Amino acid sequence: MKKIRIILIEDNRLLREGINSILKKESDFNVIAAFGDSKFVIDKISELIPHVVLIDLGLSNQNSLELVITIKESYPNVKVIVMDLVPIQEDILRFVEAGVSGFILKDASVNVLTNTIRTVNNGEKVLPSILTGSLFSQIMDYGVKELSHAKLIQSVRMTKRECEIVGLIADGLANKEIAYKLGISIYTVKSHVHNILEKMALNTRVQIAIHASIIK
Repeated sequence: MKKIRIILIEDNRLLREGINSILKKESDFNVIAAFGDSKFVIDKISELIPHVVLIDLGLSNQNSLELVITIKESYPNVKVIVMDLVPIQEDILRFVEAGVSGFILKDASVNVLTNTIRTVNNGEKVLPSILTGSLFSQIMDYGVKELSHAKLIQSVRMTKRECEIVGLIADGLANKEIAYKLGISIYTVKSHVHNILEKMALNTRVQIAIHASIIK
């Protein structure tokens, strides 16, 4: 039997050891390394050649998103799964765009954890059931209609400030962060976001981010 080679990156020692112990009980899994930080991960991927990399979304003092981007740019065939307690939709969007193949909630059952790894290793995408009805369906829908949506956005007339805010939303900034970056009040930001949603005939900030990413 060809085993699934797994690298685990989790900075909480108890969680890391617990997940490692669970995975090692599976006859078709081979945990080839478990790290508490990402310092040597890229070099180790080249050396160990994993099939799947499990990454904690909230690594302390480290940028999990940048790590995912680096892994996928350097080793596009390596599947990446992100673990988190309850990831927000904007985080999910950024990680999906970076190339993540799956998400696992940290309170998921052992069966969900192991089945997610197997499914992702087989080339499929996996999100927790509480999220699949929203973001992933949107991404698939927009992917099919990419060209028409791109033309729609390009035809919408927006002010320079609204265009700036669309870009910042696409970069994952919250209203408070946008207000600070642009030197305006959060209420002004909310007003601009409301206008943008109306002009683009959208309902949520996530949809704005998806549309903006399509035409980048």
